[in-house]
Amino acid sequence: MSRCFSFTEVKNWCLQSCTFTKSGLRSTVTDLKDGTVMHCWVPKTRTDSKPDLVLIHGLGANALWQWANIIPNIIHYFNVYVPDLIFFGDSYSTSPERSESFQAQCLMKLMEANSVKKMSLVGLSYGGFVAYSMASQFKENVERVVICSAGVCMEEKDLRDGMFRVSDLEEASRILVPQSPEKLKELISYSFFKPPPLGLLPSCLLADFIHVMCTEYVEEKRDLIRAIPRDRNVSKIPRICQPTLILWGEYDQIFPLELGHRLKSHLGDNAELVVIKNAGHAFNVEKTKEYYNHLKSFLVDFQQLKHQ
Repeated sequence: MSRCFSFTEVKNWCLQSCTFTKSGLRSTVTDLKDGTVMHCWVPKTRTDSKPDLVLIHGLGANALWQWANIIPNIIHYFNVYVPDLIFFGDSYSTSPERSESFQAQCLMKLMEANSVKKMSLVGLSYGGFVAYSMASQFKENVERVVICSAGVCMEEKDLRDGMFRVSDLEEASRILVPQSPEKLKELISYSFFKPPPLGLLPSCLLADFIHVMCTEYVEEKRDLIRAIPRDRNVSKIPRICQPTLILWGEYDQIFPLELGHRLKSHLGDNAELVVIKNAGHAFNVEKTKEYYNHLKSFLVDFQQLKHQ
């Protein structure tokens, strides 16, 4: 039977029209001229008096779904840029590179193409790895950084030592890039402190989500996951110099809170760690108001004080 209705497609359309477009953003595609093409939501009209903010999504749902809950508020204070990372949405590359360092370099080229010279970054989960790498590589361009539940300071040996609920990297990649309703249910259960009743989620809705969100660039996305822990050692991770806010869910089952404390220790007084109580990896969904308040305090109130 052919598919005639897609709840996921309808939600995508609603987010594009009722949230992003209504908030003054427009969809753009930029050819970086090196085999890489990147999609990004950018301001329809850039305001020179506003600072620039880049919101970097994680795995799972697309950028529309991950940032829609804060866009209507944060847009008042910043020129907001919401890119699709490579192999997500309408962004892709012919390069064999799969590191977060390469993602960061492409993102910087995208910002340069949009005449953005100074910016702050917010990175969710995998996006936090990219944000950290961007802050490390482009110190003069990045002003402040928010890392949300991203295990930047994980080490390859952590997988062997049993830190993670799923220690087999291949199995983790099958959960993080799900291709069946069962794997999507696993991902939901790991992402939320209080997940919805999984038995009540119709398989047809889960299959629809997978069809729309998860069937393109499957192996490329899994390669991105495989690349994260490869030869990773805290002693080799550079210390970024920008003021950094680290946000973490108290009961994160994907990147345990221990990694948040490890990142704080690695960065020292340059960073602040805030633990979101009674929340998991997806605290941006579970505790949206608290999450936004922390972002505003760190990014918006700082900007206002700077101009007083």
